Amino acid sequence: MTDYSEEQRNELEALESIYPDSFTVLSEKPTTFTITVTSEAGENDETVQTTLKFTYREKYPDETPLYEIVSQENLDDNDVMEIIKLLEQQAEENLGMVMIFTLVSAVQEKLNEIVDQIKTRREEEKKQKEREAEEEEKQRFHGTPVTIENFLNWKAKFDAELLEIKRKKMKEEEQAGKNKLSGKQLFEMDHNLDTSDIQFLEEAGNNVEVDESLFQEMDDLELDDEEDDPDYNPVNLDSYPQISERRYL
Repeated sequence: MTDYSEEQRNELEALESIYPDSFTVLSEKPTTFTITVTSEAGENDETVQTTLKFTYREKYPDETPLYEIVSQENLDDNDVMEIIKLLEQQAEENLGMVMIFTLVSAVQEKLNEIVDQIKTRREEEKKQKEREAEEEEKQRFHGTPVTIENFLNWKAKFDAELLEIKRKKMKEEEQAGKNKLSGKQLFEMDHNLDTSDIQFLEEAGNNVEVDESLFQEMDDLELDDEEDDPDYNPVNLDSYPQISERRYL
């Protein structure tokens, strides 16, 4: 006859010596305890962790123990479900033998795999970002390949924008033409315009400056010599009577 209590006590003593810092007894009847399992550190010292709770059934190890995950760190829901399935599989395979160490060891390996997966996932994400950055750089230099379809779309958009610009310009010119006053209208609105130049000269007096460079020297003017002019007909002034000078008092 199998002494289940003896086998259970012996296993508890072994587990306490194997996991001194993570093994905790919660109760004796029924025997319930927890073991915290932590993965090896990853590349950036990240770890994943879970705390497993076990309860012996009366006929353990001929019956599987009760187990559950009571806490976890850095594990997503899929990871938790995979660990539960792993415990079920290992418990069925080791039925009839004390199995807690086997179950915990299987979970330990699973956590290490998860850490490696995290590393691989991060590397893939990094490569993906690099590929996207390269593609964006190529796109910026090479642009979008021209096809008949996208050219026609671009041309339709361009023609519409050009037409809108022309309409705005015509509207502005039309508005500017309406607001522009003729010379007559300006004088009718301001009667001082017809005397402004005279008033300016009167106020300036002798201080009006003249730019002499605008006028040529007489010596620089190209005047035709009278004798060289074929149409020149000199008049004999002696043939005309002399006009006496008169003085008007």
